[in-house]
This record gives sequence, structure tokens and C-alpha cells, in this order.
Amino acid sequence: MTEPMTDPIVAAIQAGDPHSAGRQCRDQLLQTPDDAGLLVLLALSLWQQGEHAEALEIYARLTRLYPEGSVHWRNYAATLRKAGDLEASERAYATAVRLAPDDAELLELHGLVQMDLGRMVEASETLLAAFGRSPDSPSIRIHAALACAACRDLRAENLLRPWRQWLPLDDYLHSQLAEAHAAQNNLVAALELMEELSRRRPEERRVRLRLAGLYERMNRIEEAEAVLEGVVVQHDEADTDKSVISEIAHLKARFAERRGGYAVARDILERTGPRNEHDFTHWFELAHACDRLGDASAAMAALQTAHSIQIEGIKAIHPRWFEPNRKSPLIQKDRVSQTDYAKWPALQAPDAEQSPVFVMGFPRSGTTLLEQMLDAHPRLQSMDERPFFHMLARQLENSTGFQIPLDLGKLSQRDCDELRMGYLTFACSKVPRRWDAQLVDKNPMNMLWLPLIHRLFPSARYIFALRHPCDVLLSNYMQNFMASTLAATCADLETLATGYVEAMRHWLYHVEVFKPAVFVSRYEDLVARPAEQAQKIASHLGLEDAETMLGFDRRAREKEFIATPSYTQVIEPINTKGMGRWQRYREYFEPVLPILAPMLEHWGYTTEARADATEH
Repeated sequence: MTEPMTDPIVAAIQAGDPHSAGRQCRDQLLQTPDDAGLLVLLALSLWQQGEHAEALEIYARLTRLYPEGSVHWRNYAATLRKAGDLEASERAYATAVRLAPDDAELLELHGLVQMDLGRMVEASETLLAAFGRSPDSPSIRIHAALACAACRDLRAENLLRPWRQWLPLDDYLHSQLAEAHAAQNNLVAALELMEELSRRRPEERRVRLRLAGLYERMNRIEEAEAVLEGVVVQHDEADTDKSVISEIAHLKARFAERRGGYAVARDILERTGPRNEHDFTHWFELAHACDRLGDASAAMAALQTAHSIQIEGIKAIHPRWFEPNRKSPLIQKDRVSQTDYAKWPALQAPDAEQSPVFVMGFPRSGTTLLEQMLDAHPRLQSMDERPFFHMLARQLENSTGFQIPLDLGKLSQRDCDELRMGYLTFACSKVPRRWDAQLVDKNPMNMLWLPLIHRLFPSARYIFALRHPCDVLLSNYMQNFMASTLAATCADLETLATGYVEAMRHWLYHVEVFKPAVFVSRYEDLVARPAEQAQKIASHLGLEDAETMLGFDRRAREKEFIATPSYTQVIEPINTKGMGRWQRYREYFEPVLPILAPMLEHWGYTTEARADATEH
């Protein structure tokens, strides 16, 4: 077939006349019934006419006529995806990829269908393969970052690093880039992108709803409510877009709760219901409202639903975590023995003043409060919470084959210097460093990375946040954690209690081995006697003027973004609202108190009905 024969057909399709194009295709196919070009144009014209089943059959026929032609499998797969048959589309894309394994765009399309199917591990592998073949493609990097973020894969951050070089993007990719940043908790970049998209497309309600959600997450409540009000004003009572209606309702509930309207929030959430069958966030939000209203049974029922849905998604990504008799996913590293530590060679390292201050402790023990207090001091500078030592360990293991922490004694002076430089690079990528200030690294789960931290910063000072274990467990159980290890640990109270005790024992063991300079900050003491505790912390760090730490809530309100689940709480002055809260849930805690007993005894906490700062 020559081009002039198809030119009129293409022209008809481009002119929006698929009926004419289809007639011309059929006429010419009488002479050459297996002509691939004519069959493709006929299928395209049929699709435009709404004859989807016949179009699909033609694409399928092309794969039978030309089984080794990847382009036909690709067209068939794309059309199946449009038709909503995602399973068949994924199989067709897999065949196309087998025939053209180096086609980066084809790999990307395959990965997108896998994402549609919720197969995030497969999608991330496919999209990372596409990235390997086309590392400069913004589209591939963005989609690979989204898939990696869904799997809690730390490579997502590096994929997005050059994002400003990609601008401007079309609306779709611009939105995807914003979502990828939001998934990484990089909300400053996400907000910048979403504000720009909202200016471009002010009529797009979904964009404005997403913008309102980002404003709320950054504690800019009045702006969030103003954006939502603009969407509601445009909202038509006859609107049939259920996803928009649902999102409006969920935002209204969230804003009502931020204003103290817990009964209103609960009513909205119960009337609206979840956004879809996978929407565990809805149930966490409902549980929080019920908790604030004092309805413990309703809160626990909602939490059980939330966790069961969330865990099903995590099982698909990390099935081994849920095998019988497995340790908590938090504890994935071995211990360093006293004998092995004694064999570590002496290396040069920064002194205490040149080392970061490390704030750690089991999540929801008050680490964020401590961080904000420290950041309010002019000689200290905190940064967003990031798993830097997890990232360094992975890099080290990949480059040398060393196992962390067992092989830490094999590290040379050069190895440690390079790891410290890598740490500094990570830190500077997260905060504009003030070199006259000492860095504060707050990450609760750094308590499990003490061997690596001690190898790099043996003179560092630590602040370990401690709180009544039952209050800690309740607060964790109520959190919608992004980190899959924490979410899996919170599957139920028994699993959470076991994970808490294992993590504490891991920390206490290594404290005994390394004997770092640790100040234990009890939450109950901190909220009862903040000035006294601030002075003790300042003395531990060799600082003067502890009083500046007490203005942390003002400092927190000045920040663009606080990367922690407690972002709504740290902008408030110190209060005692969270103390002894678990007592209202005592009937649910009775079965796990024996699990917690060793840590309750070790730290001197009681389970008496009165839980306050004097109980130790």
C-alpha cells in the first residue's frame, strides 16, 4: 500500500469524520484484507465511532497476523487499557515488551498498567527498567518515583532530584510530579507545583481540592478553607461526580476537626463513607473524631477497619513480613557484640560539637516536640525527618558487600569519611545549612541504627524520648503512617506491643555496648516542668540560654512544613492532653500489658488508673 492511498483516510480521521474513514478503509481492504496499515486505521476509526468491541477485535487480529510485531501488541494493549480490561492489557504489554525489551516508552506503558492493577512492586521494577534505558525522560522518572514511593522505596527521592529542569510540563505530568513529591512528603515542592497548576486550570475542581488538602497539611488552614469554599460555590447539587463530592465532604470533615468540631466531622464522615474500598485514610479520620468525642469503642472499630485495609496493601508488597514467627519488620538488623566492638579500629572522627545532635525514641514518644524545642535555639538547626542512615547503609552494602552492622569493624578511615560526607550531602539537600549552628537529626527509628551512627559520630550526644508505653502504643495505633515498616508494626495492638518491646531491647542492648552520651527525656516531665527540662537538655548539649527553647510553638508556626504525623500538635504550646489517654481504652490494652511488662518495669511506669508525670 502506498501513502497516497491512505492520505484521504488519515485526513478524514483528523477532520473528525471517522465514518468516512471507516468506509474508505473497508473499500480498500476488499483488495488487500490483511494490510496492517489499513487495519490500524479502520480500528482507529471504529474506536472514534464508539464501536469499541469491533475495534478491539481488529487489534487482536493484527497480533494474530503479525505475532512478532511489538507495535501491534502495543496498540492492542493500549486499547484494552482504554476499554478497562486491565488484566488483558497487562498481558499484551508483557508480550510487546518481550518482543522489544529495549523500548523505554513501551516499558513505561507496561508499568503504568501494573500501577493501575495495584501491582506496585512489579510496576516499580518495570519502570526502573525503563529508567535504565531512558534516564533523561521526565515522564519515566516521575512515574517510576510514584511506583517506588508506593513501595516505600527510597530510590523515589533520587528519581525526582532534577525536577526543576523538566519544567514546564503538560498538565498531566505536572500533576503527576506534584503527587510524586507529596508521596515523598516533600510538600513544599508539591504545593508550588499544585499552585501553578491551579493558576493554569482554575476550573479543575480536583486540582483545587488537592491544593486545599496541601494547604491544610502545611497548617495554612484559612487558605485551605478559602480554596474549598471556592469549589463548593461552583458545586452543582446535580453533580454526579462522586469522587469530587466525596473529597469535598472529607475536606469539610477535616477542617471541622481542626476547628474542634469533632461531632460535625464524625457526622460528615459517617454519612459520606469511604472514597473507595481501599480508602483506609477515611477510617483513620473517623477514628480520630470518635476518639476526640470520647467514644472509645467506635474509635477502635474504625481503627480495626483502617488497619485491616492498610495491611492488605502492605502484604502485597512485603509478604515475608507476615510469615509466622517473623520478627517485627522494624528489627531487620543484627546486634554488635561487646567482643566485636572491642575489635573496631580507632579512627579519627568529629568531636561532640562537630557532630549532629541525635533525637530518637519510639515513634509518638515526643521526638517532634523535642526537635522543635531544639530548633528554637539559635545555636541549633533541625531538618526534615529522613532515613539517612538507612540510605547510607544501603549504599554501603551495595558498593562493598559489607553487612551492616556486623561488618562495621571493617570500615576504613576513608570509608567513614566518605559516609560522613554522604550524610552531610543528604542533610544539605533537605535544609539550607547554617554553619554556625549544630545540626539536629530527629528520626525516631534512628534508635535502631545506633551502631552505624556511633561508628561515624562516636562523640555525638543523644536525646532519647521516652513516654508511657501504653500512651505510645495508643498514639501509634491511631496513626496513618506512610512508612510501611511502621504501618505493618501497627497491624494490631499485640503486634505493636511486641514491636515496641523488641525495638526498646535493641536500643538498650546497644546503649550498654557503646555507652553513648544519652539524656533520657521523659514526656511526662517535659510537659509538667518544661523550663526545668529545657535547662537539663541545654546542659547536656553544652548550651546556654535554655529559655529560647520554650518558644518552640512560635518557631513551628513559622515553618513552611513539619514532616511528622503530629504536624497539627507541635504548633500548640505544651499541654497535657496526651497523658494517660490510654486509660479510656484499658479494656483493649489488658491483653497486651503482659507483653509490655518488661519495659514498664525497666522504665518505672505503672498501669495504675492515674498516669502522670509523677508515676516514676
